[in-house]
Amino acid sequence: MIPRYSRPEMVAIWSPENKFRIWYEIEAHACDAQAALGVIPKESAAAVWKAKDVKFDVARIDEIEAVTKHDVIAFLTHLAEIIGNEEARFVHQGMTSSDVLDTCFNVQLVEAADILIADVDKLLEALKRRAFEHKDTIRIGRSHGIHAEPTTMGLTFARFYAEMDRNLARLKVARDEIATGAISGAVGTFANIDPSVEEYVCEQLGLKAEPISTQVIPRDRHAAFFAALGVVGASIENVSTEIRHMQRTEVLEAEEFFAPGQKGSSAMPHKRNPILTENLTGLSRVVRMAVVPAMENVTLWHERDISHSSVERNIGPDTTITLDFALQRLTMVIDKLLVYPDNMLKNMNKFRGLVHSQRVLLALTQKGLSREDSYRLVQRNAMRVWEEDADFMTELKADPEVTAALTDAEIDDKFDLGYHTKHVDTIFRRVFGD
Repeated sequence: MIPRYSRPEMVAIWSPENKFRIWYEIEAHACDAQAALGVIPKESAAAVWKAKDVKFDVARIDEIEAVTKHDVIAFLTHLAEIIGNEEARFVHQGMTSSDVLDTCFNVQLVEAADILIADVDKLLEALKRRAFEHKDTIRIGRSHGIHAEPTTMGLTFARFYAEMDRNLARLKVARDEIATGAISGAVGTFANIDPSVEEYVCEQLGLKAEPISTQVIPRDRHAAFFAALGVVGASIENVSTEIRHMQRTEVLEAEEFFAPGQKGSSAMPHKRNPILTENLTGLSRVVRMAVVPAMENVTLWHERDISHSSVERNIGPDTTITLDFALQRLTMVIDKLLVYPDNMLKNMNKFRGLVHSQRVLLALTQKGLSREDSYRLVQRNAMRVWEEDADFMTELKADPEVTAALTDAEIDDKFDLGYHTKHVDTIFRRVFGD
């Protein structure tokens, strides 16, 4: 991923240095397990650890690979240069390249998942704080982009919290499912390596042994992992789109923090654009872009092919790096989001009480009118507000068919905003607990 959308900690997971370090640990632990079985000399296994504090020469490995056209062989050749050919002859005993590649890839995905889980935890903290801050801040709810009924800004933050909390659970499940390793040799039969070696290596790396691998770890695990990341990306876009709508000039109920010295447009000095949430909308598309290729990687020829490999070399780093950056950016946006309660009330009152139409409808049905007649009466008066800029309450009180059923005091009662927020605490308890 380009540096503009990258954070160092996540980038480091996908660096060649980290990859080769994991490869080395897989090989070294496998040698220890083989020595314990008496397959290789214990002295040779111990000699492999001479490279423990060595910084592998990435350029040298690349130089060897240019000749061998095989990355794992290039690494093993370089390792032999470090520890000596005699000791190195027992390295990779009974193993195949996928044992190293797949187990390493899953270690990297687990490391990435740990960062992403921490990112979501921080986002949840910000969403919870803003939810309680604006628990009772009235704003108009919208369906189809049109004024519906009153809600609160706190409920908006709370529903995003609940969504991200579900995403946290998904990430934890995805992390658990991807945390497997395979040291099972060619076509996964353990013909040339004992299953206990796999169990030992996985234990040392914090993984579980894959119950059955072929020559690769089954890719349905990876499909589920990237699908979980894709859902998180979709949720980021969901939150970002809401903020972008709230920042529109005609709405302006909230907006991204605008720093001193920041400029919104090269042409128009007045502009304050929602550039961060627009950026997040785009980045979420990049994250979701990995889902379909990951799904298509599930199908491989027989015990293995490498059609998945080029895909994963791209989507592994790009998707996790992008999502990490996006989660951090969204947390900052939520944390600093400017909220305008006065504008929310202005928008609420723009159509002079129309948001209370359902309460009047229900009140008329309670007085004995049919639902059809009640709807007709309320809609008739509501359309005058839409078309003639009338006042809804005034129109209702001037309609003899309405006042035949409802007194002025009863009509007044149906315009109480507090009616719509009476269960906010109940919803908050459901989302945040007691």
